[in-house]
Amino acid sequence: MSISIIHWSLLLKIWRIVILDNVHSIHNRIPRLATKALMYEVSLSPKPGLVDRFNNGSHRDMNFYTFVDSVLSFEPFFKQYYDLGRNLHQTEDLSELFNGSRRIGINAEIAMFEATHGINTHKGANFSFALFLVAVGYIIEREQLSTWSASHTTEAFQLIRLMTKDILLKDFDDVHTREKLSHGERLYIEHGITGIRGEAVSGYPILQDILMPYLRSLDDPILEHNLLKALLLIMGHIEDGNIIHRGGFEAWETIKMEALTLFDDPNEPSEFLEALHEYDQVMIERHLSPGGAADALALGIFLSLLEQAEF
Repeated sequence: MSISIIHWSLLLKIWRIVILDNVHSIHNRIPRLATKALMYEVSLSPKPGLVDRFNNGSHRDMNFYTFVDSVLSFEPFFKQYYDLGRNLHQTEDLSELFNGSRRIGINAEIAMFEATHGINTHKGANFSFALFLVAVGYIIEREQLSTWSASHTTEAFQLIRLMTKDILLKDFDDVHTREKLSHGERLYIEHGITGIRGEAVSGYPILQDILMPYLRSLDDPILEHNLLKALLLIMGHIEDGNIIHRGGFEAWETIKMEALTLFDDPNEPSEFLEALHEYDQVMIERHLSPGGAADALALGIFLSLLEQAEF
């Protein structure tokens, strides 16, 4: 009898360790996928006008290592975003999710600027990754998921749209009276462009309707060649405030056309890379950098990794 009790007691302990370790692993691995996604994005090379392993693109104040430092500074905050969604999974007031993410996001931004010595590398990415990590944490805890599928990604888009439905009104309400404006606020006043906030309120249509269907159509989306093609696809469709701010609407329209031409190029991988190298130099000479497209690609990488993950 005592042997039986010891036997079952030992099995119970092992079972608890395994289960708790798996749960712990799941809820730590998901935020780390966000870190991995941003690392993958900056490592892709060559990227037209963007910082990569080969050069600084159209930027004089940042390089590959600046981005690495920036990404690593976000890691603890990615976990906080995710945990916020899990902890608030019973709330019906979805604005709590957004407001909570913004409070965390302020500290995340401070950490980024400390790591980069005042250089803005990922301000837009921080905003979007906060929303997605909160949404993923909320959905996983609310539905007690052990896997993540494309249908759950669709749920996340819808949840983000509901979380952020009031931010345009709140963020731009008094923008005309402000003395100091961000680039995004200036574009809103001058051209009505809502930028990353507008993407969120719309449920990230570039990701939902263009990028994710493309990535899911590939046998292995997380290959450098495939992700470079995906970047061009995004550049051909996204309303990129970075391009518009630096080059204006004419430059933006030109880049969209050029990016889709390269995307549709049937050349072999080596010829495609050569063409991309040449286009990188063109973008550098123009002093243009599609930062909005890069952020969208990083989000797409995160969602692809999430949909492929085995928890």
